[in-house]
Amino acid sequence: MKVGIQGIGLLAAGLEGWRAGRAVLAGIEPFAPVAVPDPEAALLPPNERRRSSDCVRWAVHVAQEAIALSGLDPREVPTVFASSGGEMGVLDMLCRTLATPERVISPTLFHQSVHNTASGYWGIATTCQQSSTALSCYDDSFAAGLLEAITFVCVEQRPVLLVAYDLAVPAPLSEARPIATGFAVALVLAPPSDSSLASMHLRLEEAHQDEASRLQDPALEQVRQDNPAARSLPLLSVIAAGRSQSVRLSLLDSQQLILDLDPCRN
Repeated sequence: MKVGIQGIGLLAAGLEGWRAGRAVLAGIEPFAPVAVPDPEAALLPPNERRRSSDCVRWAVHVAQEAIALSGLDPREVPTVFASSGGEMGVLDMLCRTLATPERVISPTLFHQSVHNTASGYWGIATTCQQSSTALSCYDDSFAAGLLEAITFVCVEQRPVLLVAYDLAVPAPLSEARPIATGFAVALVLAPPSDSSLASMHLRLEEAHQDEASRLQDPALEQVRQDNPAARSLPLLSVIAAGRSQSVRLSLLDSQQLILDLDPCRN
């Protein structure tokens, strides 16, 4: 299965936006992680922005960047949202509230607790009524989302927006799911064309051990290991460098995605 990459959005410490992140991932600028300001998520109406969770703002922020780079109308692009844990911050607040004598849950907080919250807010922000999928596959959530998105493009022969995100998990939930920093990425995938940033051919193979691609920079490799959405970093690094190269992503315990990448334009 072969697709083109039409747009990219990126947000993480030291990788704030695709333009800045691309220079770092290509080795032109050093990786210098600093605290990430609260994303603007400017597409969200003011009332929805005030009610939105951190996960929603991160997801909408990178989705907006990727769509803008692609030049497509967000109302016409189906979506795939992938997250290992979804609204872990909201879950923490719900658990803390339920542990109090009153046990009174805010309706706003409750409606933000579902896994497809970010997808719903994106639909509100863009008035998009196209199909949307929200999925989770633990550490392999990005790979599962990518497989879903590429399959959609190849079957439907139309663009799709993939958004993968995971934020830091608060204590004590972090004891069971230790994710310390946030990471979000968005890709607009479409049938290959001359306007693509890169082309990507997907193969699915069995794997007998962990053969996932790694990063040469130790600090970036640590980010890749620490956040499920950051499993996208080897793919982003190849695109940033403009190389023709294969990338391997783990999928479940016995499979792997092999992505053969070729640059198309700067």
